[in-house]
Formats: sequence, structure tokens, C-alpha cells
Amino acid sequence: MASSAPSTSATRLPPAHDLGATWSFLEPGIELMMTRLTEGMTYQRYMELYTVAYNHCTSSRMASPASNSDLGGLGAGGSSKSGANLVGADLYNCLIRYFQTHLAGVRKGADSLTDEPLLKYYASEWDRYTTGANFVHRLFAYLNRHWVKREKDEGRKHVYTVYTLALVQWKEHMFKHVQTKGRLVNALLKQIEKQRNGEVIETSLVKKVVDSLVSLGLDEVDTNRQNLEVYRSEFEKPFLEATELYYTNESDAFVSQNSATDYMKKAESRLKEEEDRVELYLHASTRTKLIPCCDTVLVRRHASMLWDEFQTLLDLDKAEDLYRTYTLLSRIVEGLEPLRTKFEAHVKRVGLAAVEKVAGANADGLEPGAYVNALLEVYRNNYNTVMASFRGEAGFLASLDKACRDFVNRNKATGTSTSKSPELLAKHTDALLKKSNKTSEESSLEDALNDVMTVFRYIEDKDVFQKFYSKMLAKRLVNFASSSDDAEANMISRLKEACGYEYTSKLQRMFTDMGLSKELNDNFKESMAKTHDKSELDIDFYALVLANGFWPLQAPQSDFSIPTELLPTYQRFERYYAAKHSGRKLTWLWQLSKNELKTNYLAQKLQFQTSTYQSAILLQYNTNDSLTLEELMSATGLNEQTIKPALAVMVKAKVLVLEGGDSYEINEDFKSKKMRVNLNLPVKAEQKAESTDVMKTVDEDRKLLLQATIVRIMKSRKTLKHSQLIQEVVSQVSARFQPKVPDIKKAIDQLIDKEYLERVDGQKDMYSYLA
Repeated sequence: MASSAPSTSATRLPPAHDLGATWSFLEPGIELMMTRLTEGMTYQRYMELYTVAYNHCTSSRMASPASNSDLGGLGAGGSSKSGANLVGADLYNCLIRYFQTHLAGVRKGADSLTDEPLLKYYASEWDRYTTGANFVHRLFAYLNRHWVKREKDEGRKHVYTVYTLALVQWKEHMFKHVQTKGRLVNALLKQIEKQRNGEVIETSLVKKVVDSLVSLGLDEVDTNRQNLEVYRSEFEKPFLEATELYYTNESDAFVSQNSATDYMKKAESRLKEEEDRVELYLHASTRTKLIPCCDTVLVRRHASMLWDEFQTLLDLDKAEDLYRTYTLLSRIVEGLEPLRTKFEAHVKRVGLAAVEKVAGANADGLEPGAYVNALLEVYRNNYNTVMASFRGEAGFLASLDKACRDFVNRNKATGTSTSKSPELLAKHTDALLKKSNKTSEESSLEDALNDVMTVFRYIEDKDVFQKFYSKMLAKRLVNFASSSDDAEANMISRLKEACGYEYTSKLQRMFTDMGLSKELNDNFKESMAKTHDKSELDIDFYALVLANGFWPLQAPQSDFSIPTELLPTYQRFERYYAAKHSGRKLTWLWQLSKNELKTNYLAQKLQFQTSTYQSAILLQYNTNDSLTLEELMSATGLNEQTIKPALAVMVKAKVLVLEGGDSYEINEDFKSKKMRVNLNLPVKAEQKAESTDVMKTVDEDRKLLLQATIVRIMKSRKTLKHSQLIQEVVSQVSARFQPKVPDIKKAIDQLIDKEYLERVDGQKDMYSYLA
């Protein structure tokens, strides 16, 4: 390594080993950099200074005792070190003494200053000092790279690069002086309080002073790593304390004079200001302490007031204020749970009131569409509230679901029965899917079915819905009353997605039978056309052949004598089917059959739409004008329970006239404004009996399902405690209905009797599976 750098000037440079001469040469240049940098320095002058510093640091001679004693060592390097080390240490000590002397003058200028003038003076001097120190740091680059590095490598503490040394000296001899009794930080806090009070302050000034405190944090072990100790202890701690005190006083005063909604707006504004304050002039790490501090003071301290106000906002549907309540209380851990509880109770209360309004005094006569629409309106309104005001938060959605499940299954219309809601929903769905539905356009029907599935999701007894829906679907298909096959398939697909294949397997089989029946009837007509004269086939005939076990249909409740007019067609189809499917037996469901009869006895040529039983009755009047009940029963084979409702409809329509309480006469003066007169009308008594039959079927199916579920669980587990078995059964069956524990216990006892299970000896609450 060269012992000296070449000089580019005619100026006489001091001897490299002479510390006194060297420092006398360097000090004016350092003073210029530190105090009068705006005057500028020529490149030639800077290179002379750099060369002198370089020459001295690379000098291998020992400095003279006189030089050392004149300047005084400050302990940065030991006297036992080599010449190069000693020379580096003395020059380092000279820099220390210079910075201390310089700062003694700087801090005098701050002695009489307070508040904003102090901040301005401090910031201005900090800028001048750090800029100059940066140039001085580069001037002593060789000292930094070699002597300082070697000292640090040997573990000597409190030895720094020149710029860091300058910061250390500022901290000790300037900052600590102006921070006596918190003078500097108090000035900062006053500026921040002014800003909070709405006054305009010089934020760049605050930022510059705060940044200086960050810069003064020096890690003793690794000076290249920032340490926030000064910032946190001197500024952040008192800043947070001042913040807490400020907002405690302000919020208490505001709450005492303003409404809760006004307070929420104020708190929201203040929290936004503090977020911005971090960006404006605080260190980013302060955010994690400042925001929780503000949350505690502005939200947690007034949480009770916000919780109390929540119900009023719900009742008035104040979406914006509800959102504000949600966002504020979501900032604290315990903030939202009371809101969720209140929201759940609110939805339930509104739901019950809505049902009570549409149910009126007579819940039995409730129109299914009105009932379902009342449920949907409550759901939609509160779902929109959750999405708009609570941002779809999972806890509020869960509260909504719980409340809906409650009031959908238990309300004034349902009474104590959980089967009423699924029945009404099934009837509403039936009305939607019938041809008579006025809103059967594709888009509106799609929306209506979406709504059905929304309510269906909350139905607990889904098996009850399935039974009613299955029965109604069967009627729609048998009577060709569906609005469209696509709509029916769409609904079945939705139910399958919600409850699985098993839930809809029978429904899908019904559609298969309808297709097979069409093919069968087409082939029958072709066959009859080939083998019979046209005059023999004067009756239009269509038979649905439905697989037993898949359709929720019952056998006739009465014997029936087929009218002679219908008998030939009946016999032809029986023979055709027997020839095509040997071994199969047809069971004719006359109670579901229907006919059209043309009248010849009236002045008008009318068509009566009748049930087959009604047709059999009316056909008797081809040869009689008046018949008694006994005569009609004898001629048709129908029992009294079946024939009386059929006759009642025709008497009410005035097609027949009841004379003397027992004699039915044909009304030859019957008139109608319509060419087609529908006599095949449902009887309310039959509908009630049908609902009862459905529930009996549901009860039987539930018993079997409980037993099957218990056997399936025990087969896989072999042995199980009573309580665990109950829990698993409830878990597996609850997708179909909510089982009662006594019913599960009864099913267990029945399986023990059937020897599927047994109680383990010595353990009353343990069951074992018998293979």
C-alpha cells in the first residue's frame, strides 16, 4: 500500500506524522463543512483535506509525545497499539472534541426557545449538522475503513464510523440538553394536539424532528442496524399517554352532549385521522400501538352505548349507521357478539310478527303463497342488512340462519307442529309448478324456485316436505297439470343438490314412468288401429302405468263396477298389457282416473269433466231420470263413503237435483256459461284426510330410518355407549328431520328385541352389535 497520496496542489501539506499540524490543517475545512456549507468548497480544497487525512492515517511513525499531550487522548485507542492505530485513535479523539465543542455552541441557541420556535431551531440545526457530518464522514473514509473497522473487529465498544460518531455526540450533547424535562417532545405533543383541535400545523416540521429521534436510535452491537429505543422511550410513550388522555376527555364530553349516532361519526373521523397521522409523520411501527390505544378509548369505553343503540337502528333500518356501528365494534375483540345476539332476536321477533300478520285469526285457512312470501320478505330484508351493513360477516349470517330456522319452523301458523311449514311450502311449490300458475314465465319461475329453496334450507323436517311434494308431484303428473317438464326437473335437481340422490330417487322414477307410459299408449293405439274397426274405438283412452313402490298412491277404498260403456276399452288394454308383459298385474286406481262426457240431453252441447266415479254415476242416467242412493251404489259398486262426496259436487253444481233427501234426479234444465263444466273438484274433507295420511307415512318412515341409522352406526363401531349412540344418530338424521331422544330410545329397544343389538353385561349404558 502506498504511504501517501499524490498532491494536486502547490499548497504545502503538513507532515503526515505531525498530529498537531495535521489537525490545524483539517479543522478549518471541517468547520466550513459543518457550519457554512452553503459557501461551498472547491474540489481542489476538498482533495487537499482528503489527502492530509489519508496521509496521516497511513503514516507508520509514532506521533511525538508533545503532540499527544497537547491534544489529549480521549481513550478511543490504547497507547500500546502500533503507530498506525495510535495515529487513528488521536485523530478520532480530535473529531470527538470538535463535535462536542461545536454542539456546545449549537445548544446555546436553543436555551431560550420553547414550543414551535424550539422545533424549528432544532430541525434547522439537525439538517445542517447531519449534512455536514455526512461530508466529514466521507472525508475520513480511510479512517472508517481501516482503523474503525479494526477496533470494532477486536471487540472495542463505543467506536463508530465518523457519521455515527456525529449522531452519538448530537444525542449526548444536543438532544439530551433540549429534552431536559421533556422540553422537545412536549413541543411536539403541543403541535399534535393543535392539529387534533383543528388548527393547521407544519407537519413537515414535526416529521423532521420525529425522524431525527428515529435516527438517534443506535444499536451498540451493530451500528448498521436501527434501534428505536430513543424514539420509543422519549417520544412514543408520552405520545400514547397524551393520546389516551386527549380522547378520553373529548369522547366523554361529546357523549354527554350528543346522540350515539353523532358520536359514532365523530369516533370514525378521529380513527381515520390517527391512521393518517401515522402516514404523515410517525414511524410505521407506532401504528400497532396507536390504533389499539384509540380503539380502547373511543370504542371499548363507549361500547355499552353502541350496543344499546343497535336495536333502535335495526328497527329504523338505518343501514349507514348500522354499518358504522359494525365497523367500530369490530375493532375490539368482544364488540360484535352482543350485536349478533341482538340481531338474532330481532330477526326472530320480526319473523314471528310477519307470520302472525298473514295468519290472522284462522291459521288453518292460511294461504301457502302468502305464508311463504311473508317468510321470504323477512329473510330478504335481513339478509340485505347483513350484506350491506355487516359486510356479509360469517357470525351475522349464522345469527340470521339460526333465527330463520327458529321462526320458520315454530310460529303462529305452525303451532306446536314442526310439520306445518314443510306442508305449506310443498303446497306453495305445487302451485308454482302447475299450469294454472300465472307467473310461469321461465325467469320469474326460476326466481320463485330459488325462493322455495331458500325457505327449504331452514325447514327442519325435510322428510315431511318430501312426502307432501312427492304426493303433489304425482297428482300433477297424473293429471298432466305441470307447467313444464323442464320446471319439474329443475326443482328435483335442486332438491337432489340440497339433500342427495336418495331424497329424490323416487321423484326421478316418476318421470321415467311417464315416458314409458307414453310409449306404451302409442303402441297400444297402433295395435288397436290394426286389429279393430274404427267404430269399435270410439272412446279416447290413455292409461298411465306406474311402478308400484315409487309413487305415493293408494289403492281404491271402494269396490267399483266398470260402466258398460267403458268396459270394452278396459278389457282390450288388459289383454294387450298381459300379452306384452306376462306375469305383471295391473291395479286400477279408479279414484285418480278422470273422464270427459258429452251431453245430448241438454239444449246446449256441453262437456262434463268428471272423475271416473262421477262418470259411472252420470252414465246411469242414460236409462233413468231418477235414482236413489241405494240404486246408484248398487249400479256403480261404490260404497257410501266414496259415492256421497262425488254426488255432493254434482248436486252443488245443479247437474243433479236431490229430491226427498234420498232421490237424485237429472236436471234437464241445467245451463252453463262455459262449454266445459268441471265437476272433478277436490273435497276439503279428503284434503284433510290426505294430510293425516301423509303424516302417518312420515312417522312410519322415521321409525324405519332411525332403526336403519342405528344399525349402520353399530355395525361400524361394534360397541358404543348410549350417549354416544344418541349423539351420532341425531347428527346423521338431522339432515332429514329433528329426531326426539325418546323416539331414538324406542328404536334401540326395538332393535334389541329383534336381536340386532344387546346390552353389554355389567354396563347398562353400553350396547354391542350382533352380527
